[in-house]
Amino acid sequence: MSQHLLTPVKNAPPGRGPGHRPGRRERKAAELGTRTRAVADQLGAVSARPSTEVLHDLSVTRQGLTVQEAAHRLEVHGRNVVAEERAPRWYAQLAKAFWNPFILVLAGLAAVMFWQDPADPGVLILSAMVVISALLRFWQEYRSGRAADALKELVTTTTAVRRRAGRGARTTTVEVPMDQVVPGDIVRLAAGDIVPADLRLLTGKDLMVSQAALSGESLPVAKADLRGEDDGRSAAVDPVDADNLCLMGTSVTSGTATGVVVATGARTYFGSMAGSLVGERPRTNFDTGVRKVSFLLIRFMLVMVPVVFVINGLTKGDWDEALLFAIAVAVGLTPEMLPMVVSANLARGAVAMSRRKVVVKRLNAIQNLGAMDVLCTDKTGTLTEDRIVLDRYLDTHGREDGEVLEYAYLNAHFQTGLRNLLDQAVIDRVHEAEEVVVDTRFTMVDEIPFDFARRRMSVVLNRNSVLGGAGRPDHVIVTKGAVEEVLALCRMTDPERAEVTRITDRLGREGLRVLAVATRTVEHARNAYTVADEADLTLVGFLAFLDPPKQDAAEALRALAGNGVAVKVVTGDNELVAARVCADVGIDVGTVATGAAVDALDDEGLRELARRTTVFAKTNPVQKARVVRALQADGHTVGFLGDGINDAPALRDADVGISVDTAVDIAKESADIILLEKDLTVLEQGVLQGRQTFGNTIKYIKMTASSNFGNVFSVLVASAFIPFQPMLAVQLLVQNLAYDISQLATPWDRMDPDYLRRPRTWDARGIGRFMLVMGPTSSVFDITTFLLMWNVFGADSEAHQALFQSGWFVEGLLTQTLVVHMLRTRKIPFVQSRATWPVLLMTGLVMAFGLYLPFSPLAGALGMTVLPMSYFPWLVGTLLAYCALTQLVKTWYIRRFHAWL
Repeated sequence: MSQHLLTPVKNAPPGRGPGHRPGRRERKAAELGTRTRAVADQLGAVSARPSTEVLHDLSVTRQGLTVQEAAHRLEVHGRNVVAEERAPRWYAQLAKAFWNPFILVLAGLAAVMFWQDPADPGVLILSAMVVISALLRFWQEYRSGRAADALKELVTTTTAVRRRAGRGARTTTVEVPMDQVVPGDIVRLAAGDIVPADLRLLTGKDLMVSQAALSGESLPVAKADLRGEDDGRSAAVDPVDADNLCLMGTSVTSGTATGVVVATGARTYFGSMAGSLVGERPRTNFDTGVRKVSFLLIRFMLVMVPVVFVINGLTKGDWDEALLFAIAVAVGLTPEMLPMVVSANLARGAVAMSRRKVVVKRLNAIQNLGAMDVLCTDKTGTLTEDRIVLDRYLDTHGREDGEVLEYAYLNAHFQTGLRNLLDQAVIDRVHEAEEVVVDTRFTMVDEIPFDFARRRMSVVLNRNSVLGGAGRPDHVIVTKGAVEEVLALCRMTDPERAEVTRITDRLGREGLRVLAVATRTVEHARNAYTVADEADLTLVGFLAFLDPPKQDAAEALRALAGNGVAVKVVTGDNELVAARVCADVGIDVGTVATGAAVDALDDEGLRELARRTTVFAKTNPVQKARVVRALQADGHTVGFLGDGINDAPALRDADVGISVDTAVDIAKESADIILLEKDLTVLEQGVLQGRQTFGNTIKYIKMTASSNFGNVFSVLVASAFIPFQPMLAVQLLVQNLAYDISQLATPWDRMDPDYLRRPRTWDARGIGRFMLVMGPTSSVFDITTFLLMWNVFGADSEAHQALFQSGWFVEGLLTQTLVVHMLRTRKIPFVQSRATWPVLLMTGLVMAFGLYLPFSPLAGALGMTVLPMSYFPWLVGTLLAYCALTQLVKTWYIRRFHAWL
């Protein structure tokens, strides 16, 4: 057999029937399930075989590999890493930064303008727009990627393996980097270790392993106590449940063990799930929204530009000039700074979130976070403290009883094996309450250790006094363990047994983990005791444990709900525990759906279940991802918060995947956002920051698109009735560039508080409607300016076209810039809502630039001339009338469509 016991699995997901052609996500899910099942079957076979055969097939002994053998196997099998996404090289990221519809349009227009006239200054202006926009986006993406990589490099992990210098040499235990572990390595495990690969255990003592990253189960599970050869287990056992296997991605909470590596990297159970997660990510709401908006604006351009070109060519007779003017109009309809403004918005959001201990891996995720209206999350560490505490200690009648706590403490205190989390919770409870337990009155006689089959453990103590009473020299057995196992050993009447069963069932329904405590006084003391002595016990009472809810979880959930984000819990833990925790933090639990219920439904049925269900329990990775996709199919923008390998598929499929810096590597790779603290309060702040970022972005798009559309509409009117160009192509480009510069302060603007209270998503139809309504509003005053320049100032012939063009340039730029303050809020500008000082400063400077330009030395080069002083009172009146009309139209628009930005 190969030295790698787990061979590669060919992907052959079953189809649904003749003619069915599964989609990409469906194929990914099927591939994930097929690979995982195949690896599970192979691990089951390893678990079932005797350890001597496993060692033989791996060509290794219990003394470990030699250094030369390990080096050879590393070369053959590769590094012990699962599939991971790596950021593309900088030049690939730079090239991708130019792949944007607006940038491509501008580049195409620049090429046409260069072909017409290489010396045209418009070529330089357009080229500068292209380069600056792409470079800014590249720089922000590159810096964010480097920051995320730096986070992962903060921790280096090693593992202890047995190695020999050569055959016959003495075995030594050495620490090697985890990625250099190879099949056949003999690994030593101790409390706190991460399991570096899939292991077949050879020895074990009191070994408890946390498998939450694979199963979602918050409590550690016990592995077999192995002290020599063993004959294996049933091959039908799930590898996660096999007590002689330890799997990559899990960690040791207590005990010690040695095991032989049977699989590394992508061939592990962990890797079978992780390997199908990398690659192209599904398109998110942000990506879809930008795509729709981009092509909406491009369609407007493709309709309007040919019309302008034909009208100018027919009326003016100069088709070359008409082409250059049409190109300038195309630029006017294109929000050419959109990539730059979006990147600056996202970068500022990333900086703001980093101050709140949040690392943004993918900038687009910030706006997705703002659009999120459903957050799916695991409970452990998010709603709970991620630690086990003793909640109650009750007697056989369900009343709190200190004697139960005292006996439980003696059992936990005197056991010689490494204590598990439940034992530690008992000891912590006694210490926190400063309970007096005189353990000095007792001495340890013997111990009947815990094993997985009995699910209990006992200590035998010599006591000189009974707790709370007179003393006598005898031995007492104190037993603690699973309720059903301990009750089976107790002397009880049928009514008593019914009563205690009712109590434990009630505690179970509350989501508590229950252990029973029982004692027996031994009349004839001796030095050694066996399992047979765990009989005729007297039930003392019960211990109820929980993973307590975070103190601020309920408040954070209320804040999220108040901001329009519904929270759904999707956990691998059992339904009783999940329901109890959710109820404690104020979640309306309703009916809990299990993973089995998810599997029993088709996609349409799951959509209906996800719509009415708040808590999903006992879910595996594929089921979690299906829940996310069902919510998305129902029209929701879904976020997913998780930190285990079992969360990775859902993290990738969600619109925004959120993980923590303590998560498994593949969960961090799959996430868009990494929290340095697993805290819903941080998320709530991130949601608001995302909406702020989205609002400023959509503000720029709507204002710019409507303003540019109004300008082009005015151009159409002027081109049809005026015998010369209403504005030169270079003037139109400069006007657009000046306006765009004023918009660079948009990321530093604020959104009104009422805007932040609900999720915001892209609405391409709404943007088109906004353009068609608000754009012509400015055209009304453009037309009055045409009439003013033509009739009042005599700019009615080609000889006076410079005066006409200068007058419209100034009025157009000032109204276009002033409208920023009118449209940035649904309230009355400057009275109920005022822009931030960066916006005020930039718009003021651009307006001053527009007023100065006809008087500047650049006027001649731009084909402009000095405006008479009598023009400016008319300009002031035009601006005031424009503000008044815009406010009226805005009020009507909000009442008619119940929307604004």
